Formats: sequence, structure tokens, C-alpha cells
Amino acid sequence: MSKPDPSLAPELAVSTWLNTPEPLMLEALRDRVVLLHAFQLLCPGCVAQSIPQMQRIERVFASTDLQIMGLHTVFEHHDAMSPVTLRAFLHEYRIVSPVGVDMADEQSPIPVTMRRYGFRGTPSSVLIGRDGTILHETFGVEEDLVMGARIAMALASARTSQ
Repeated sequence: MSKPDPSLAPELAVSTWLNTPEPLMLEALRDRVVLLHAFQLLCPGCVAQSIPQMQRIERVFASTDLQIMGLHTVFEHHDAMSPVTLRAFLHEYRIVSPVGVDMADEQSPIPVTMRRYGFRGTPSSVLIGRDGTILHETFGVEEDLVMGARIAMALASARTSQ
């Protein structure tokens, strides 16, 4: 039995999807560049910096095939961040990209996808190439110009290599 490729992005473990008619799977998104954005609605850095940045990225890269996906990954204050609260939050902050709720695990306060990716907290982001490999991971918020350049390079190199 062969070991999985360590550079491949682990599949998401999501209990509920919002802002999408059907669940999203990374495997099904091969051939697209994916930006996975892990956040919590009670995370000050997420609300003040990373969510507005994701919205700017959505506008700048709207004409490309970049797939932005939010991951609401709750590792603290579990009772306060219910799916009902998240739905209201998405509406109030006008978040329109698909958002998955990271699957809770009764064995740990850390949700499944957060553990799979080794996120240290929120906000975190992962840029995934068309071949499903992880191109870059960030804990915190990078400068817009740096993030935009990474995304543009992933989109451009993917187009020329096909």
C-alpha cells in the first residue's frame, strides 16, 4: 500500500455547507486553483483583516477560475458559534463564497480539518494548485500585494503548464 503524497491538500471534513447548493470536495475541484480560508466569527483578526481581504480577493480575481472557500473552524467558544449564528454572520458581512463548517470531533476540541492541516489558529489560509498540491500556507494575514501575487502566479503557471 502506497503512502499518500504529503504535498497533496487533505480533503476537508465539513458538517454543513453554506452559500453553495452542494458540498464541495477538493478532489472535484482539481484543475482549479483553490484558496481555503479558515476563520472564526468571533476572531478579531478574521473580522477586521482576513475576511475583508478575502472579499477583496473575490473582487480582484472574479474573472478567473479561482475557487475561494471559507472554513469556519471552531476550536473555542463552541456554544457561541452555532450554524444559526454563522448564517447571520455571513449575511451581515455579505460573505458570498462557499463556507464549510469544520467537522467537530468528540475526541478533541480541535475540529477535524484544522487538525489535518495543522492550523495553529485563525485566520489561516491555504493556496492549493490545480493538481491538488499545497502551494502555500499562512497563519495570520499576509499583505494584499503578496497574497495577490501568489494567487496570480498560481493561476498563470497553471494555465501555461496544461
